[in-house]
This record gives sequence, structure tokens and C-alpha cells, in this order.
Amino acid sequence: MSERVPAGTWVEVHRVVLPAGERAPQVPPETQAVPLELRTKGHLVAAAAVGDEVDVVTPTGRVRHGRLEVVGPAVTHGFGPPVAELDHVGTQLRALAREAP
Repeated sequence: MSERVPAGTWVEVHRVVLPAGERAPQVPPETQAVPLELRTKGHLVAAAAVGDEVDVVTPTGRVRHGRLEVVGPAVTHGFGPPVAELDHVGTQLRALAREAP
């Protein structure tokens, strides 16, 4: 049995948006042959194990569904792994901005 990941943890989920063969007719044949996939990073809504179907809340507040694949995904553009202490700063700043007169 897989270890449970606590709710609120920064994770990445994966979902197939369109299976192979169901892509737009104008795309090239080599593109038609592969599925359109979506990977989304966000905070886990409820505790789950890797491989479970889950919901995440993105930094912009959207709820997205997918299969839990990565716990604590690194930022791939060179800034390293996420800093847990700074995890909710953007959300808090947006909330403060909404409250400002």
C-alpha cells in the first residue's frame, strides 16, 4: 500500500484531455497518433496516495482533477524545489489585494 500524501501538499497531477485519434482533424498525423495530456501543479484537496484520482487547487484558485503523479514537484526552470514557507504567499497577497479599498 502506498504512503498517503497529506491534504495541502504541493503536487502534480496528470490527465488525458483527448485520447489519440480524437485530436482536431487539422493537426498532423504524428500529432493525431498521441494523446493530448495535461499536467497541473497545485495543492492536494484531500489526502491520497500516488496513483489515486485527486483534485488540486492551483495557485490561481482553479480546481483541477487528475491522477496524482509527483509529490513536491521541482520548478523545472532552474530555481530548484519549492520552498514550503513561501507556498501560500501568492494566495495571501491576492486576498489582501481584494480586501484593500
